[in-house]
Amino acid sequence: MHPSSLIAITRDVSPSLAACELSFVERAPIDLDRAVEQHRAYRSALAALGCEVHDLPAQAEFPDAVFVEDVAIVVDEIAVMTRPGAPSRRGEGATVAPLLARWRSLRAIEAPGTLDGGDVLRIGRRVCVGESARSNAAGIAQLRALLAPHGYTVQGVPIHGCLHLKSAVTALADDTVLVQPAWVDRAAFAGYRIVEVDTAEEHAANVLRIGDRVISPACFPRTHARIRVAGVEVVAVDVSELQKAEGAVTCCSLVFTSAP
Repeated sequence: MHPSSLIAITRDVSPSLAACELSFVERAPIDLDRAVEQHRAYRSALAALGCEVHDLPAQAEFPDAVFVEDVAIVVDEIAVMTRPGAPSRRGEGATVAPLLARWRSLRAIEAPGTLDGGDVLRIGRRVCVGESARSNAAGIAQLRALLAPHGYTVQGVPIHGCLHLKSAVTALADDTVLVQPAWVDRAAFAGYRIVEVDTAEEHAANVLRIGDRVISPACFPRTHARIRVAGVEVVAVDVSELQKAEGAVTCCSLVFTSAP
């Protein structure tokens, strides 16, 4: 993967972010100006890692719209517009789809299926989908039917105690995953080298892989040390205000190659 061929779609922070959906995080005051500045620094990190960043304008009517990952699944051949599990989020994809259509032909998850992009972890041709409150069996089955013709296997993975699968596990490399074992069974990733988060850093399993490096929240230094021991470079970014909205580093962007 050549860095110059990477596209990253992001969306500016909504002025209504404080009204975001929360499931496993206690509501706390969010400093909106700081959140906007942190998001700007996050976009700068993506650009520094070789991404061509396309930033969509904020949507005041959708508090969670900054978490653009949830509205689409992008593989090499197609993009699948999701049907988010939270009804308040189902209008967010309408402005993402025309931008994605520059690079991919589009498919869509239909009712009664629900699917959040945060539940979808792709490592090569293997796609794991969190069996969560946001992604149901019908949504997973539809994704399997859409991706199977392109050679992908889609497997449901039970999670507990967290919002999305990628809250509990993300990829560090093609053969290595970062896992929070309290939230997902390690056995589901038995074929991979497993790096566990530090026990003092509960939410540290969500990292965004860009080539041979990962972006990770700055507040998880102990887990960063473990990732570096595994041979992967960490780019730390401060996303503390977005974390208050149950956000993380993968959910703030859609990253994919411009030409597969």
